[in-house]
Amino acid sequence: MAALTDEQVRLLQEPNFATVATLNPDGSPQLSIVWIDWDGEHVLFNTAAGRAKPRNLERDPRLSVLVIDREDGYRWVAVHGAAEITTAGADEHIDKLARKYTGEGWQPKPGERRLLVRVRPERVGAYGL
Repeated sequence: MAALTDEQVRLLQEPNFATVATLNPDGSPQLSIVWIDWDGEHVLFNTAAGRAKPRNLERDPRLSVLVIDREDGYRWVAVHGAAEITTAGADEHIDKLARKYTGEGWQPKPGERRLLVRVRPERVGAYGL
């Protein structure tokens, strides 16, 4: 497992947006903007069942996450690893992220099933940190 510096972790803990890259069935990249989090060991993000990200990750768990400092686009951290997907704690996690990014709680959508994605860092790259 690759280690993140305290400064890189801070970028994950602040309300910076991240871009997640997964692999489509044909091998082409699929990119999504997500809210991001850190639990002390894993990069975390949240998604919903039926979307491209979880479909891609269930087939091939490899992904990259790029977090850019909202104050300085020349400061960023990229984490590469494999995803683990669970429903356990996903609703609580999306509420936590909503409060972090919007200041308000999450409003569930009828029929939506939230998924928590954990990424164990295998390789880390950064610039300006």
